[in-house]
Amino acid sequence: MFSNVPPGISFLIKRFPQLILPPIVVFTALSTYRSYVDRNVPSGWLLYMLSYPLALSVGIAYSAILKRVVAARMGAALLPEPPFMEDPTPGGLLFLYGIMKESKDGYIGQAVTNRLRSTGPTFNLRIFFEDRLVTSEPSHIKSLLATQFEDFEKGQDTLTTLNSLLGTGVFANDGDLWKFHRSITRPFFSRDRITDFDIFDRHADEAIRKMKARFKEGYAADFQDVVSRFTIDSATEFLFGHDIGTLSDPLPYPFFHPSHSVSNDSASPFTQTFSARFSRSFNEAQTATAVRIRFGDMWPLREIWKDIPKEMMKVVHGFLDPIIQQGVQRSKLTQESKAAALEMGQEEGETVLDHLIKHTDDPIILRDEIMNLAVAGRDTTASLLTFTAYMLSQHPEILRKLRSEILAIVGPNRRPTYDDFRDMKYLRAVLNETLRLYPPVPFNMRQSNKHTTLPPINPGDKPFFIPAGTRCIYSVFVMQRRTDLWGPDALKFDPDRFLDERVHKYLTPNPFIFLPFNAGPRICLGQQFAYNETSFFLVRLLQNFSDIELSETSQPPDSRPPASWKKEGGIKAIEKVKLKTHLTMYVAEGLWLKMGEACSVEDV
Repeated sequence: MFSNVPPGISFLIKRFPQLILPPIVVFTALSTYRSYVDRNVPSGWLLYMLSYPLALSVGIAYSAILKRVVAARMGAALLPEPPFMEDPTPGGLLFLYGIMKESKDGYIGQAVTNRLRSTGPTFNLRIFFEDRLVTSEPSHIKSLLATQFEDFEKGQDTLTTLNSLLGTGVFANDGDLWKFHRSITRPFFSRDRITDFDIFDRHADEAIRKMKARFKEGYAADFQDVVSRFTIDSATEFLFGHDIGTLSDPLPYPFFHPSHSVSNDSASPFTQTFSARFSRSFNEAQTATAVRIRFGDMWPLREIWKDIPKEMMKVVHGFLDPIIQQGVQRSKLTQESKAAALEMGQEEGETVLDHLIKHTDDPIILRDEIMNLAVAGRDTTASLLTFTAYMLSQHPEILRKLRSEILAIVGPNRRPTYDDFRDMKYLRAVLNETLRLYPPVPFNMRQSNKHTTLPPINPGDKPFFIPAGTRCIYSVFVMQRRTDLWGPDALKFDPDRFLDERVHKYLTPNPFIFLPFNAGPRICLGQQFAYNETSFFLVRLLQNFSDIELSETSQPPDSRPPASWKKEGGIKAIEKVKLKTHLTMYVAEGLWLKMGEACSVEDV
């Protein structure tokens, strides 16, 4: 009904009855009073003004009483809440301010970690007087994702928030539509498909060639930018049969280079290529969507006149729509000759788009599904590659050990195979340790679709009551850094923890403490694809380069960690980059690295 109306206007229209009801009640009461006593109420205007906070207070009180009654009937306890003095502001405004400040200069997850100390790993957080469950407890995350899967869903709130970016695709939907999207994409993540490394090989070679050229000039390269291009070019070729060509554009220079201001100017020839505009629009739309998530139900009030992510996605849709239209037309022309192939399997050489068109020719559904796969195919893998390289730059002994394994199994030149990756235990351990400390999706969310409970943390306690419609935010970022779950060295980057006795001590008895790819029925379909793509690129990278160094002087000054981090101690004190997150985690202003080329003949 309101699909073409700006979000803020639609929000106000839908809530007009709620907005007008309090003053109507006051007007009715005053009119009734005047009719009985035949006199006006002094300062009646004040009652109109107070009608809103009074109605809000009544609603909050009623909701609190109802929660207690229903919880008692279910034999459950209410979620713990932080002490009043931690945030005495109405609607949790102080915590919301902390979250917004954290997104600018703070450390990811710090606000949640601070609350965890006073409430435990699962607590109730009220933002704009709306209850939100926040958890880093593995048993509760297990319930949300697996054992109580039917009680929790993405929810209408998530669908509305993500719609401008992801539409009705697999990541933002529930029920039959989610099952449909998942069923039509699953066949394309079979082993035959995810072990065809020709696409990775072409784009990895081009990415490495670009970096070598930049290093020979004497400058660092933004590795995050390079792998973002590698993953989007690989993803678009996988999806459409031809790539968007971002690796053909010039790489950016460090901030002190004379051309830096030119290459980062939106009007410069460096950023006026279509691929550059595509990437910029894609990134800006995700950032705007992340801001929506932080504001909960109230986000439309920031977008009164314009759907911000939708505006930013016009360039992306301008690329996708003609390709999808051509694909549908091509499919119709060849429908008779391919009648025998209209089953769940794939034909040799067909793209993901070709496969999806077998199941629907609706251009919106096709575009939404492609967008969901593109986000997953680029951002999560680029994040993993970025933080793996960051960790290798900080731990040269781990880099040497990883190169030794690569050269021993694959050699200095040969292209790696799927069987090679199965034998490279240390490579997988390095990736897993990166995923543990720097998971690409640090926060995620579900919503309860009915009154339900979560199991108690301590044996003998009552279960926790979860009202219907509660947003449930879970953080694998916080969970995977907890010392009580991973041991006293949980904040140390140590791939051997996935190879030695610590696996059996911590992970084997409690596998839900490690969830970089989610779990349950909605576990990531592309998990093995991501491992293969990341492993392939790293092998090629370390066949060509023998050392990796973080170039802190190449990082723009405002992207460097603030001095206060060192004083606060912990893992923040040793971070050399500033972590950021929209839908996925990334490094602020890029990861600037220098690399030394490997000798053609080298002793291992």
